[in-house]
Amino acid sequence: MKHRARLLTVGMGLLLSACTVVGPDYTLPKDAAVNRPDLQGKLAGASANVVSAPVPADWWRLYHDPKLDELVRQALVSSTDLRVAAANLQRARFQMSEADAAGGWSGTAKAGAQRLQEAGQAYLLPEKVPVANVGDVGLTTSYQFDLFGVLQRGIEAAQANADATQAAADTARITLVADVVRAYTQVCAANEERDIALHSLDLQQQSLNLTQRLRDAGRGDETQVTRSQTQFRSLRAELPRYEAAQKAALYRLSMLLARPLNQLPQGVADCAELPHIAQVMPVGDGAALLKRRPDVRQAERRLAVSTAAIGVATGELYPDISIGATVGTVGILDELGDPSTNRWGFGGVINWTIPSNGARARIHIAEASNQAALAHFDGVVLNAIREAQTGLSQYTSLLQRRDALIETEESARQAAEQTHRFFLAGRESFLADLQATRTYTDVTAQLAAANTQVAMGQIDLFLALGGGWENSPE
Repeated sequence: MKHRARLLTVGMGLLLSACTVVGPDYTLPKDAAVNRPDLQGKLAGASANVVSAPVPADWWRLYHDPKLDELVRQALVSSTDLRVAAANLQRARFQMSEADAAGGWSGTAKAGAQRLQEAGQAYLLPEKVPVANVGDVGLTTSYQFDLFGVLQRGIEAAQANADATQAAADTARITLVADVVRAYTQVCAANEERDIALHSLDLQQQSLNLTQRLRDAGRGDETQVTRSQTQFRSLRAELPRYEAAQKAALYRLSMLLARPLNQLPQGVADCAELPHIAQVMPVGDGAALLKRRPDVRQAERRLAVSTAAIGVATGELYPDISIGATVGTVGILDELGDPSTNRWGFGGVINWTIPSNGARARIHIAEASNQAALAHFDGVVLNAIREAQTGLSQYTSLLQRRDALIETEESARQAAEQTHRFFLAGRESFLADLQATRTYTDVTAQLAAANTQVAMGQIDLFLALGGGWENSPE
């Protein structure tokens, strides 16, 4: 017996000394797109309107708008999207705890009693066995060895999955913030454009009144009055569009904050001036962008999950080895605990499914999935650079168009005022005066729309830059 025990001890020692971790260790591939030198430097599309300074975490505070800050704060507290992301993250962390608890020591306990009649032939007896009250009490403990690192790979996969889920939650956060700023900007833009439209309508009303007075004084005709009325009615018909846009933006804010309209911060519905960033836009560089964007981090962690999955699949080729011990007592209830009812055992167990059930195919499936994850990671990196470059280019173009319209609006205003003075002096026709006024109001409306597009371009650019998740709550 001593000799056998020594052999068992030596055998277990040899098994433990042979411990290894199956499957590839995760390292970021050297040829991954994220390591490309051409993606690390200054972002294409950058201009004098931006600076390669770090993107602030709370970028919306650059607007210096307390109402906007409060909207973002409330959204981060009550958003349903963030609640979903938080629940997913909690689940991923519990899955990581579950993987970490796999293997090692485990134990079971059982206790039972029943009225039983066993078959006599089961005990090689020709007669019937008497009916008896039988009890069964036992304790079992075992230790599973992770000789081939299968459990370790499972832990690595669960950890990487939790990290990827955290990145997904960060993506949800920056998307939420951008949606809140965008909706607030739409409220302000709709109110501002409506005020401009009302001003244009007032100018047209003055022109109509003047035309009617000239007609009554014999210096004009009914055709001029009709044209002026048509222009007035056309401008008035645009007003419901701005009111609808303002309501739609308010409903959007209500949904994002999970609050009714009457509980939105005071003054939000009356905002009539677009949020404005007084400083040059900070955009950083390619290297900072790829480190900051949570979708890039999420794709990289998914690559780590798929790498660990190769090890888990490879582990199916190897046996599961464990040692355990059991003690208990089985017999008639009144005699439980007597030496004749007691039992115990100690030993090792090897469970090995011979790899003929598709295990090798599953390894190849995991390897193919890993290649797909790498390709997806490269695609996310390239898309991140593309979105940032596109956002920069579009923002620059929007600024150029806005600046050109500012000059055009000033020229149209001067032309309208001059033409109107000439008309009053009888040196210009009514049609020329009406056309100059129409041109001025049209350009003013175009400038208001251009200012809105610039504001939206700023939001899209900040979203593409991926900032705003750094202070996310755990």
